[in-house]
Amino acid sequence: MVNDEQDDYVKILHHGGGAGVTGSCHRLQIAEGRALLVDCGLFQGQDADHVESLEQHTVRFPVEDVLALVVTHVHIDHIGRLPYLLAAGYKGPILCSVPSQRLLPLVIEDALRVGFTRDRALIERFLAEVEGRLVALEYKQWHTVLDDEHHRIRVKLQRAGHILGSAYVEVDSQDKASGQSQRTIFSGDLGAPHAPLLPAPKPPYKADVLVLEATYGDRLHEDRVHRRQRLKAAIDRALENGGTVVIPAFSVGRTQELLYELEGLIHDARSERWRELEIIVDSPLAARFTEVYRELKPWWDAEAHRRLRSGRHPLSFENLYTVDDHAAHERTVAYLAESGRPAVVIAASGMVSGGRVVNYLKRMLPDERHCVLFTGYQAQGTPGRDIQRFGPSGGWVELEGQRIEIRARIETVNGYSAHADQHDLLNFVRRMRHPPREVRLVHGDAHAQAALKAKLLEWAEGAGHELRVTLGSDYLAENTNTEAYAQALA
Repeated sequence: MVNDEQDDYVKILHHGGGAGVTGSCHRLQIAEGRALLVDCGLFQGQDADHVESLEQHTVRFPVEDVLALVVTHVHIDHIGRLPYLLAAGYKGPILCSVPSQRLLPLVIEDALRVGFTRDRALIERFLAEVEGRLVALEYKQWHTVLDDEHHRIRVKLQRAGHILGSAYVEVDSQDKASGQSQRTIFSGDLGAPHAPLLPAPKPPYKADVLVLEATYGDRLHEDRVHRRQRLKAAIDRALENGGTVVIPAFSVGRTQELLYELEGLIHDARSERWRELEIIVDSPLAARFTEVYRELKPWWDAEAHRRLRSGRHPLSFENLYTVDDHAAHERTVAYLAESGRPAVVIAASGMVSGGRVVNYLKRMLPDERHCVLFTGYQAQGTPGRDIQRFGPSGGWVELEGQRIEIRARIETVNGYSAHADQHDLLNFVRRMRHPPREVRLVHGDAHAQAALKAKLLEWAEGAGHELRVTLGSDYLAENTNTEAYAQALA
């Protein structure tokens, strides 16, 4: 770990997400014995030391000084280590937005069932513990974490536009003895303009230090305005072959965005084929999330509310079917693989690292009638990335230990990324009234972080703004024991 001489009176260290795209976990150390933790996510893909091992997720960093855990959003790579955090002895509150308070228990329940135990009683006890810790914060309102003779620490959540309930975090910290203060912002995952259901994030008024995601720091998204037409064209090409379109998608966020877009395509369709097209969500978890999304309409954007007022139901329409139990799932896979009936299947996981989508792909990848359509980021080291990379040239992928030849059509519509691209990330910084003196880049691979750093420095030079850009990989504090960690902070 590298510690530069800093003019900041607080230190920021990373227990995950500093040098990779997953496992986000960031520590704001305000003083000895006083810290905030922002997110505590699972490692996935190439960020995982051993994909099948739970050992890498064990929380070895000290938790007794953590005043609060702040959750930016409920994706598993941001909250998946929560069971390990509580097992390590964390006893404080879990701060999140109002929608995240509803969604988080569903994600954790699924993570427990898949990765820990199917004992219902144990799961219920843990969920009760988590729900008892959750503190829901309204957007745009300061929440005081601590105010005593030594420090005042406040937290405010702002809409991040990534998934429903997502937030970036503003932290105001003041040392009353010295009079030092700092505004630190953690971006979490920022969304991009024109996302279905969600308003685009607005930059904060000011920041001293910004911890900024860099997932797409090295690229620009395809035109998002016309992505619905590209989605329709990709499905049209597959339907001409009499096959099924399989869309790997995360249960929360991407599934609901796709349903919203597909409802629009079916509503506007003139062809009989589209009006009768079955849209199948084969994920009990995604179905539950979609139900909660429907209940959280107050947090939808203005366009979605216009659809509702016109009598349409963007997440509940006639062509939509859900598959619940495993037996029905197996029947659906067999029927679609053999019948050639046109359909669109949305199933988890989004990076093909497990879940029901794997069963569809094992049956359908070797068949040229079908299509696999990616609409989200595929991390290095995941089967989704391998299919995306090798599929167009007739390669193969390993799924559950089996080598599967790829003859199906492989398509990617990048405009659906839930992450801001390079242009959006730059705008988040340069549109602040008082931009930061330091930007710490996290949540991106080395090339993405380097490219975004160069662009930020180029902007700062042109604007005459003094800016330091650092990389999270220089401040890693993963898997350190308490003694070594204390030495690092000294």
